Amino acid sequence: MTHRSAGYRGSEEKLQGWFAGRLPDDWFEGQPEITTDREEILIVGKLPEPTLDKGASDETKAAGRVSRIERFREETRERRMAIAREAQWRFRRKVSWGAECGDQRRLFTTASVPVMTRLRMTERGVLDTLVTAGVARSRSEALAWCVKLVGENEEQWLGKLREAFEAVERVRSEGPDARIQTV
Repeated sequence: MTHRSAGYRGSEEKLQGWFAGRLPDDWFEGQPEITTDREEILIVGKLPEPTLDKGASDETKAAGRVSRIERFREETRERRMAIAREAQWRFRRKVSWGAECGDQRRLFTTASVPVMTRLRMTERGVLDTLVTAGVARSRSEALAWCVKLVGENEEQWLGKLREAFEAVERVRSEGPDARIQTV
């Protein structure tokens, strides 16, 4: 099971184990990718390629892959919802789903969480420029676009930062119990 985490909440090992035991074995090729943060658990599994003629065009392959993902989404909806309800109660986070087939990746549901921030005039100017240029419809959408762009361009650095944070969490969990007991 591929797992990435921003290092929040409780035992990620328990979360991984729970999903490994709860997800049907025949849903995905291999273990799904599970990504977590404070508010959300995202599960994305790889689906088998559709059977096509050897000489199928790239357009035909892409359409077959998208259709395979859509079929999976429809056929598993009830069971995914039941698993999500149970996981949301257990882990206190929203559960989102997605699937990959070949080079096609689709997320079915994802949480859109408001984040408060304070920006100075020059920073607001950047967002307003993106809105004026038609890149985004609102400052909120422009800010989300900026965050996505930074994430894509700094993925290696962010990955190192996440690894360092996870190492700190592991060491912290191995340390003495920080609770003070009164007699």
